[in-house]
Amino acid sequence: MDPLLKKIINAAGVSGYESEITKIMYDEFRKITKEVEIDNFGNVIARKGKGAKKIMIAAHMDEIGLLVKYITKDGYLNFIKIGGIDDRVLVGQRVIVKSKKGDVHGVIGMKPPHLVKEEERKNPIKYTDMFIDIGAKTREEAENKVSIADSIIFEPNAGPLSGNLFYGKAIDDRVGCFALIKILERLKVNAQIYVVSTVQEEVGLKGARTSSFKINPDFAIAIDTTSAGDTPMIKESESNLKLGCGACITMVEAAGRGIIVSEKIKNLFIDTAKANKIKYQLDVVEGGMTDGAMINMNREGILTGVLSVPSRYAHSPTGVFCADDLNAVIELAVKAVENFVKR
Repeated sequence: MDPLLKKIINAAGVSGYESEITKIMYDEFRKITKEVEIDNFGNVIARKGKGAKKIMIAAHMDEIGLLVKYITKDGYLNFIKIGGIDDRVLVGQRVIVKSKKGDVHGVIGMKPPHLVKEEERKNPIKYTDMFIDIGAKTREEAENKVSIADSIIFEPNAGPLSGNLFYGKAIDDRVGCFALIKILERLKVNAQIYVVSTVQEEVGLKGARTSSFKINPDFAIAIDTTSAGDTPMIKESESNLKLGCGACITMVEAAGRGIIVSEKIKNLFIDTAKANKIKYQLDVVEGGMTDGAMINMNREGILTGVLSVPSRYAHSPTGVFCADDLNAVIELAVKAVENFVKR
């Protein structure tokens, strides 16, 4: 695995608490261009190039996670979820509380199955029935380590799975952040290029709203991940996307409640992919939106497309993706921008 990609994946950055990943993105952008800023909302915006047209390429750097809500008298932590997390993936997970006093390791616990009554088994487990064990015996001991509203990430993990398949925490959307760096390095066009690491996407696409309003680009691309369908129990009619089959070009998000990509941008991506022999897949999404939805609706409407890396196990402690698909997204984004600027 590329060392920089691994570093980006493992960094902390729960929505609203993105300072660690923010610093990484800022530093990496600064290696390419000196025009880098962190705006009032927390987005990292890098700019390079000159020209009449403005191009914006965005990927969100926040991740799903948890937040300390309450500390019990016995020193356990109650928590809330930040972003869409299925309660079923939480039990037994190792986590890290990002305290001002340093990282605090913990384990998400619940009542053991040996002590669960028969009638209780009929009810699905909820996160409100769980707690985080940090090894403290009292509230006072716990408060010496953590505080209310400290963010909590899943324990960092990233590495090779098999061949060109890799796994990692927060690949949604740290693979997109990695892509931004590579795209910024490669693009040399007669236009103003803005790459933006956005914040708080997982809780309302917020950073994309403020940054795209500020930039007001002529064309924007949102880079994200999307759900692959090449695992058991997923019908092809639900998702026929596969790892290793190329970049995913979004047509529609959230059955139309998100972005409906214009014919102009749809054709730009498909024609570009064909001309450059870039593997691609068409993505029609029934649920979920990306930053592209918010950018597209900003100001008087901004021409926007969405390119995604197919991934498995979305919004869980560990996802899986293919490096070939990530490279295809990077290549298609670069070539599409070059073609747009020429037109």
